[in-house]
Amino acid sequence: MTRGQALFPAPLAITPAHWWERLPPTLPPLLGLMAGILLGFGSGWGWPAALLALALCVPGRRWPLALLAVLACGLGCVREQAWWNAPDPLAGYIGAQLTLQGDWDGQLLHLRDPASAVALSPRPTLGPGPLRVSGVLVRPPPRRIPGGFDARFWLRAQGVRAELVAARVRSHQPQRGLKGWFRRGLTAGLPAREAALMQAIELGDKAELGQQTFDDGQAVQASFARAGLSHLMALSGQNVALLIGGLTLLLTRLPGQTLGRWRYPAMLLFLLGFLWLVGPSPSITRAVLMGMASLGALWAGRGRLDLYGVLALTALVGLTWQPGWLFDLGFQLSYLAVLGLSLSGRAAALLPPRWPEPLRLALVGTVLAEVATLPLVAGSFGQLPLVGLPANLLAELIMAALVPLGFVAGLLGPWSGPLQTINHLLLDALLGVAQTFGHAPVLPWGQVSAAGVAAYAVFALAGALTLTGRLPLRSLALVTLLCVLGTALPGRLQLPREVVYLDVGQGDSTLLRLNGLEVLVDGGGTPRGDYDVGARTVVPALRALGVTRLNVVVATHADADHIEGLISVLQLMRVGELWVGQPKRSDPLMGALIATAQTRHIPVREVRRGDHLQAGDLSLTVLWPQGAPWAAADNDNSVALRLDGPQFHTALLGDLPDPAEERLGVGRLDLLKLAHHGSRFSSSAAFLAETQPRAAIISVGRNSYGHPNAAVLERLRQQGVQVWRTDELGTIRWPIP
Repeated sequence: MTRGQALFPAPLAITPAHWWERLPPTLPPLLGLMAGILLGFGSGWGWPAALLALALCVPGRRWPLALLAVLACGLGCVREQAWWNAPDPLAGYIGAQLTLQGDWDGQLLHLRDPASAVALSPRPTLGPGPLRVSGVLVRPPPRRIPGGFDARFWLRAQGVRAELVAARVRSHQPQRGLKGWFRRGLTAGLPAREAALMQAIELGDKAELGQQTFDDGQAVQASFARAGLSHLMALSGQNVALLIGGLTLLLTRLPGQTLGRWRYPAMLLFLLGFLWLVGPSPSITRAVLMGMASLGALWAGRGRLDLYGVLALTALVGLTWQPGWLFDLGFQLSYLAVLGLSLSGRAAALLPPRWPEPLRLALVGTVLAEVATLPLVAGSFGQLPLVGLPANLLAELIMAALVPLGFVAGLLGPWSGPLQTINHLLLDALLGVAQTFGHAPVLPWGQVSAAGVAAYAVFALAGALTLTGRLPLRSLALVTLLCVLGTALPGRLQLPREVVYLDVGQGDSTLLRLNGLEVLVDGGGTPRGDYDVGARTVVPALRALGVTRLNVVVATHADADHIEGLISVLQLMRVGELWVGQPKRSDPLMGALIATAQTRHIPVREVRRGDHLQAGDLSLTVLWPQGAPWAAADNDNSVALRLDGPQFHTALLGDLPDPAEERLGVGRLDLLKLAHHGSRFSSSAAFLAETQPRAAIISVGRNSYGHPNAAVLERLRQQGVQVWRTDELGTIRWPIP
């Protein structure tokens, strides 16, 4: 009798009579665990999730599974609460200047005494290894801007509660041991750009890739994102499948039955070693666990396992070990992509049978994975690639050779030189695909609301029922149309009316949403460092708010903290026209901004006092400047604006000092945005007496200038003005009545 042969004939297969009988038994405990994690986190979605878990168990008298779901729910709640209430060993050092030493893994610094981990800001681009760094220990900031990265939430999911800001590296040693050997093998003999891409593909380490650009100046990571190829740099099932496929091919070519008998244990050990080598991220852990379950079943002679059961089991194991992964974007994308791919066989059968099966599976697999992850990709990255299908088909051919050959190069360490010649060609080909398709347009997207998620869930369910033959195609088309209309029409029927004061740190950026007219006043900036406020803060916020086109961009004056970010805004957004006051082309930033507008064929308009813009019942009027002769100080030439509606009046004054403020004739205001971040040269007592605002906005961040000034705050307090500050509240959205 050969291995895997049954002792007795298999019983006659009986098709379950009800849908709940076809559910994998691992699903109810998984839903219970997820519900417990949500309850432990304090989310209001915990109870609906718990009820759903029980509802999936009760039909058919599946009470044992219901009990298991309840127990898993309690486990998730206890695990989450235990972490939340655990003592923080670094709590006593918050606010202190420290020098820390630990093991840097490319994302976090792991300390040995006390045993904990901290994030570093700015994050060093150094590779993993022992690191000594100094800075100030603070609590991570929450999300402060629409579409921005919620650092506190993400770090909390990783078990991290502290961040070292103004981090300065004192010493660093390259990683040693097998991991260091593997990393050196990956990069041996490769130029910087190719070496950074190789580390991203084989290890998921994108720290160095974020600094790389193409010869035309476009960022490499941005090109991969626009081409729909970002998933290639996230370790996932693709890496596991290609490596296991290569290992299987190698083992089957070797002689001897003994080796064939032990090929499954060998591959299981390989997967464990691979997980140790690259580290347990959510997506690669899911792929490794699924691979191990499948290999274990084949070794035991059980054949193929139920995909949905294995998927639920791996999620159950992963979340039991690390509950915070439930909120991790990589975890969510990984499981949604696999769920989409699970329908590839049915979808491929709809294509012409004369097409080669690998081509049909590649086509439908790419489309289904993109459709399954659509709401997360659109809501998280603010855009949807339009060329993902052809770009992925070409990239997958390259990856099929690059992933296993790159892994072998890592194993060879510094002796990987000859093999790197081939890898260099493959990496250049992949970069060429990303650069070519990275110039294609993308579909901008805003934040996905709860209604949008619900509509997408209805569409996804209808699509799955159509592929399984339970719903006719015309019904899917009708459902799709209704979902699109139901989510798109409300925003078209009721145009937004609000003023959004974006939190850009120590700087200014304000969005005016005026009955369908979008006006951006300034774009923030920083006079130090290489952080692009426009590309990494302002543009994501605009996209998250659903702004796809700016009718007007206003550059108030030639200060970096006001206009530096506008250069990227003009490059990345559709803009109707650029307003400037003093066209100071001799200033490097103002000159670059005007040059960018001309390159992008954006009209540049020099505005003066009295210029006017009407948007329905709302009007925007330029109060300053009057024109030449120009003042010597840039602040004195700031563009000042007044926004008026039937029941609302506000003003934005740039960095105008108080003598100029008093010459504007602003009049009474409901809301005043203080000039110059609340400096002592703005908002005099006479000006406040003239305007008599009920509320005031101060756009300010961490600074050494004394903004906002204590005397100004006291004047506001004495007049009963309520003060709203972006450094305390983050982005402030003020509705226009």
